[in-house]
Amino acid sequence: MTQWKDPAAVRREKAWRILRPMVATLLSVVLVVLAMTGAVRYVLSHFVYPVDADDNTPIEVVIPNGASASRIASILYTARGADEPGLIVSTASFKVYVDFTGRSSALKAGTYVLSRNMTIPEIVNILCAGNEARRVTRFTIPEGYTASEIAQALFEAGILEDQEEFLALCKDGTLLSVSYLDPLLNVSDRRFALEGYLFPDTYEVYEDAAAADILKKMLNRFAVVFTEQDAQRAKELDLTTDQVMTLASMIEREAGAAEDFARVSAVFHNRLRQGMALESCATLSYALGVKKYTFTESELATVSPYNTYRNKGLPVGPICNPGRAAIQAALYPDEAYLAEGYLYFCNMNPKQTNQLVFARTYEEHRRNVVMYSPFWE
Repeated sequence: MTQWKDPAAVRREKAWRILRPMVATLLSVVLVVLAMTGAVRYVLSHFVYPVDADDNTPIEVVIPNGASASRIASILYTARGADEPGLIVSTASFKVYVDFTGRSSALKAGTYVLSRNMTIPEIVNILCAGNEARRVTRFTIPEGYTASEIAQALFEAGILEDQEEFLALCKDGTLLSVSYLDPLLNVSDRRFALEGYLFPDTYEVYEDAAAADILKKMLNRFAVVFTEQDAQRAKELDLTTDQVMTLASMIEREAGAAEDFARVSAVFHNRLRQGMALESCATLSYALGVKKYTFTESELATVSPYNTYRNKGLPVGPICNPGRAAIQAALYPDEAYLAEGYLYFCNMNPKQTNQLVFARTYEEHRRNVVMYSPFWE
């Protein structure tokens, strides 16, 4: 007896028999595309993209005589130690590349200076050419140096051939690019747009490094030191990142003792909250291009966007390049000095101590000035 079938079911079965090959083909195409996408992504990440495109720190590696491709891959992979990403993403990717290109036997022994912003093909080209290693030099920038002082120091060390090019780039400011940094305001009124952002530290650069390369390295270091959390803290204080760096630069130049950093910050914060002029000798010194403790009436009246005796509020921009301690102090002023309303400070005897003396009232401050000003000459 013939079994009865639902006509609709029969039609669906016929339709599926027709569609099934098409669906299978479509699925196969999708899988192939996904596989190709994954393969392309793998190739890009392992052979085209460098370990860190922004890190041009020189790293010296020594390739011994008779080293195999596997040994060289291991040297490159561990160039910064076993726990740090080295010059290549993986040893396997390096070996695959040199085997595929037939260059395993062309790799040459020697001492090389490479960096993590190089791709595997670039590294292999250098190792096969046997290029003479580029010489590296080291320099240290102390906290509180201005852009001009940095240029002078680098010139005297033989690292810069032309200070003017370095300072022109500092004036221009286009090299500064930090995602959480607000656009700099009044750049044309500033002595140097990059002032404040050339982070003081010890650096290694190639001896033939261009001024722009040196500046980028210092700016990149700033972007690491000044975090997004710091930028968020600035917003909590109702300050921009640039205002924090301006304040930090003033703290750096005013405070000599570590314990005074947060106290000086509290004084400036209190004066800003009360709408008082900051009256910072450090800002006037920057405006005049001098370093001293006392000023004449005409000097105090100097017309400059950096003169905080004449102008209320913060100066137009940073007056030096502060270190981490000064930045931290700008973000976290001394709570006790804030609460107790300290508004003044002055030097003691600079020949005996770098500490400051603080005061809440103008009368107390005047007594301190009378006591210590004879030592300021």
